[in-house]
Amino acid sequence: MHKAFFLPESPATPDSLPFDREHPWLAPLAGYSDLPFRLLCRQYGAAVCVTEMVSAKGLVYRSPGTGELLQSLPEDQPLVVQLFGAEASFLQRAVEMLRDVGYGWFDLNMGCSVAKVLKQGAGAAMLGDVPNALEVARAMLQAAGPGRVGFKIRLGLDSQRHVWRDLSLRLQDLGAGWITLHPRTARQGFGGEAAHEVLAELKQALDIPLIASGDLFSARDGLRVLEQTGVDTVMYARGAMHGPAIFDDHLRLCRGEEPQPPSPAALRAMVLRHMELAQELCPGRAALWKMRSVVPRYVRSLPGVKALRLELCRCTSWEGLHELMDRFLPE
Repeated sequence: MHKAFFLPESPATPDSLPFDREHPWLAPLAGYSDLPFRLLCRQYGAAVCVTEMVSAKGLVYRSPGTGELLQSLPEDQPLVVQLFGAEASFLQRAVEMLRDVGYGWFDLNMGCSVAKVLKQGAGAAMLGDVPNALEVARAMLQAAGPGRVGFKIRLGLDSQRHVWRDLSLRLQDLGAGWITLHPRTARQGFGGEAAHEVLAELKQALDIPLIASGDLFSARDGLRVLEQTGVDTVMYARGAMHGPAIFDDHLRLCRGEEPQPPSPAALRAMVLRHMELAQELCPGRAALWKMRSVVPRYVRSLPGVKALRLELCRCTSWEGLHELMDRFLPE
């Protein structure tokens, strides 16, 4: 049976977003930052969450499954919807559709370096056509309103074609609400190291908030970047995928406290809560398959993870997953 298109309404949207060191954000993570994961991160201290990236054309053409990426609840606020696409008319219409059902904050992905996105001229490919990027930005801001759209960018296509400073300033002039910079080029993907020093230079040039992304694998990484660059806040991506407790660690460091390594009991509670949310909010087998890849990341510091991963590959039911957790992480 084919899935029907369904665009869920958004719960009440706040009038502003927090941009300060005590309010870390969860990054848009394709395939990961669904509603259960966002709610879990919020319970550990994520102040703002961004959806998985949503295709503007998928929304406009009402592609089955697209609306599922926007599933939300009142406790899933503040929420930013990240869109991707390279055609102004589609981005404008997508924002209008979302505004009509209550969504109020948006982000344009100009940083994804995955080949299938680049082939569409979207994601980081937009850094190679700044006039079009600005046209798309203008259309989104017209539909959403000044200050209600952020832009997630990289340094440029490669080391010879940096556009981060000029593009950011021009986006600011158009009415952007904030900029998120992952200081790598599109060609780098996730290789090498993020050039965090660029963040300090951009922060000095901008009047709007700047969010840091890239190589923030621990809360200490996040606080170091905040202190060294002066950015307004940080956005955790791969660090959050390895454990939502990174947000609690971040807040502890902000208070001058020392975060503690997660105990087996704390890891068990994290896994079980994620399982509970996934079962409740994402009926069907897909959530179970996703949990089979999530669990090893959460417990990667414990002995026996390799054997657990093999057993997870054979797990075909929630009951079986609970039994595995009882054996691997007993109360």
